[in-house]
Amino acid sequence: MLELHQFEASHYCEKVRLVLDYKQLPYRTIEVAPGIGQIDLYRLSGQRQVPVLKDGNEVISDSTAIARYLDTRYPERPIIPTDPKQKGLCLMMEAWADESIGLNGRKAMIGAFNQHPNFRTALLPISTPDLVKTAVGAVPGDILNLLGTGVGFGPGAVKSATEILRQDLEALCLILGTQPYLCGDQPTLADLTVAGLSMYLKFPSSIYVDLPVGICDKGVPGLVDDPAFSVFWTWRDQLYRDFRRQRSVGPTASAPTTGPVAIGID
Repeated sequence: MLELHQFEASHYCEKVRLVLDYKQLPYRTIEVAPGIGQIDLYRLSGQRQVPVLKDGNEVISDSTAIARYLDTRYPERPIIPTDPKQKGLCLMMEAWADESIGLNGRKAMIGAFNQHPNFRTALLPISTPDLVKTAVGAVPGDILNLLGTGVGFGPGAVKSATEILRQDLEALCLILGTQPYLCGDQPTLADLTVAGLSMYLKFPSSIYVDLPVGICDKGVPGLVDDPAFSVFWTWRDQLYRDFRRQRSVGPTASAPTTGPVAIGID
């Protein structure tokens, strides 16, 4: 069986999970524990980032490489068009989503955690004592912004990322207002990439991703609650209903994690 070495909370891993579910391929997830688990991942793949797919003796890292491998190895329900123009459009949009929605989405999510206490505390495990939740929620956003500045997540970076994402969502809404999918009448890798990477803008419901219950269906204020972007969120949620497999259990291997994990992902 296919094995996906992952962080459950990684939006690049969610992109791969969407591809696997769309192609209706059975797989098991191997949750990589940050730190020591990444040493084992390095032994397997030669690098420490997730996602990594193991298919028999084949080991593939990077979400784009995994998607292209799966479409070649398992051609049923293809996700990359054969028509040259459509294929070029699909691959270009997938690369754009990786760089724009993927990277800027992370910054916008962290900015939302900093500025909105309820959003921040929702990511804590259910078992977290109320006293700790109150303390986390009470940390002033200005202090968190200051701490984030040195690692590229300061208020200026968050504001810039959010503005770029607003432009991205506007463009996606314009496309989806005239056709069912981003490259035409059938889902492609472009759709699955955009939908999966949008997880940090609005977390899916708990039946899809094993996340703390309080974070499910929450999103970045200004992006998920703006009526101008309703076309995109309606499309994203419908794509999940149509193609994403509902969960019945949590990650199938490795040490379980009940709270936030470091998301150093590719």
